[in-house]
Amino acid sequence: MKNLKISDPTTTPSADTATVFVVDDDEGLRKAIEFLLDTAGLTAKTFATGQAVLEYYQPQMRGCMLLDIRMPDISGLDFQEKIRDREIKLPVILISAYGTIPLAVRAMRDGAFDFIEKPFDDEFLLKRIREAITFDIDQRADDQKVDEAKAQLISLTAREKQVMAYVVVGKLNKQIAAELGISAKTVENHRARVMEKMGVKGLAELVHLANLLDIDAPAGSGGG
Repeated sequence: MKNLKISDPTTTPSADTATVFVVDDDEGLRKAIEFLLDTAGLTAKTFATGQAVLEYYQPQMRGCMLLDIRMPDISGLDFQEKIRDREIKLPVILISAYGTIPLAVRAMRDGAFDFIEKPFDDEFLLKRIREAITFDIDQRADDQKVDEAKAQLISLTAREKQVMAYVVVGKLNKQIAAELGISAKTVENHRARVMEKMGVKGLAELVHLANLLDIDAPAGSGGG
């Protein structure tokens, strides 16, 4: 994976932009991590407190967060919960010199991308940071697809939505026709319009969009 850089964190991000938000009250550690990331071709923005992150962060920023468990203003675990409540979706890597199994379990249960104990191996940390950045980019791409798919779904007629719901669970045109009391040819026409309006070329793409939209299967429907 190539290095990811961001020159201006307020610009609209692309797949090649990322910032690693480093949150730790230890100034020496912040500087060391910043140097490590800079050497690896990654951009870091460091903060001594969680509040400072909230004041700086903007929704279009992407990357990941390296978050210390023990900070003076708020614990890392509590701050992780706080950013989740604010719908800040940056993957969080928690770091701690006092790691315990219960602490790690709670962190992962609460949605942390990883939990790493200090002192950490530089190469392992960089590997997990790059993986977290990739996860964030993929997650945001899916979020964008969901927004686009919601707009496309609105354009479907009620009947087209019914047909789509049957199509994505694997029903054949003749089966859908029997379920809805219409001809197979009519189903074929509805199906074609669904594919066109949803902007997909095949069934696999349509099923993926349906999964992203969490479209319910018709009552009593089954595969095949």
